[in-house]
Amino acid sequence: MTRIRILEPDNMTAEQREIYERFAAEGKPNAGPYWAYIRHPALMQLCSDVGEWFRDSNLSGRERQLAVLTVIRHWDANYPWAVQVRNSLAAGVTQAEADAINNRRDPGLTDPREQMAHEVALQLIGEHRLTEETYNRAIELYGEEDFVALASVIGFFGMVCTTANSIDATPPDAAPDRLGLNLGEIVCQSPVIRVPRTSPTGRRSS
Repeated sequence: MTRIRILEPDNMTAEQREIYERFAAEGKPNAGPYWAYIRHPALMQLCSDVGEWFRDSNLSGRERQLAVLTVIRHWDANYPWAVQVRNSLAAGVTQAEADAINNRRDPGLTDPREQMAHEVALQLIGEHRLTEETYNRAIELYGEEDFVALASVIGFFGMVCTTANSIDATPPDAAPDRLGLNLGEIVCQSPVIRVPRTSPTGRRSS
């Protein structure tokens, strides 16, 4: 259940209500992490503008969304996953590819730029940097400008995920895809095995 209080229009300041109603009318995001961002209307506007910039960049929809889904899976961010799987399917990512990322498996990409989008995301979230080989290959495939767009969308969605997780944003019913169990959840749900203690003499104690 979402932790932060979701502001209703009657409880908003004039500035908050103006941006909320404008975003709603224009079909822009106004839920999930935006339940938090609206506390600072200027921040809410900036986040929306940055998201639009990425969608208008030279990254293809599939390149962008494959990187985005990889970042979201790393953060186990429930609300962004549900919404961005829906956006990814609209951008041409297949359900099988999304499911593979959800299950932390190789999505079986064949396009070199798409493979690199996934790999750059994996390395940045897993190792916090890129190997020299990966960086050079990414520049070869993307060029400097598109590479910066790729690295930046990975960072931007890290912010989206940490914001959504901090308020435990509840995914919408209209976006039914959900994250699978992560390893930690599986371990926590495993039965506890009691191992008999052994005394210094070698005898078991209860």
